[in-house]
Amino acid sequence: MTGGRFDFDDGGTYCGGWEDGKAHGHGVCTGPKGQGEYSGSWSNGFEVVGVYTWPSGNVFQGYWAQGRRHGLGVETKGRWIYRGEWTHGFKGRYGVRQSQNTPARYEGTWSNGLQDGYGVETYGDGGERGTGSLFGY
Repeated sequence: MTGGRFDFDDGGTYCGGWEDGKAHGHGVCTGPKGQGEYSGSWSNGFEVVGVYTWPSGNVFQGYWAQGRRHGLGVETKGRWIYRGEWTHGFKGRYGVRQSQNTPARYEGTWSNGLQDGYGVETYGDGGERGTGSLFGY
């Protein structure tokens, strides 16, 4: 395995481990003009586990598969934090999404990145309601 800095035609860069012409091992990749950055481990050109920061400041820390968020991870997006499972890039199966500055949160199941109704939702004023039959409501 070798390493170093590689500059891509689109202006992005990669610094880190390299094997058979692909990112492998630990490395940091930035997008064109510094837009977005992934720092973490790589396997055969794909992210495995690490931290991705978007130009907006949104952050994802967790696992990846085939270039998409997959497995356990934490996303901080604006005033919201999602902790839970990811499936092929979407919030998947089970997780908790909560506000950083109000009691608002949803804990339950997800489908294709959206709350699919089996869980407990707490509103900004602290009121709570069960959604769906998973929790016996």
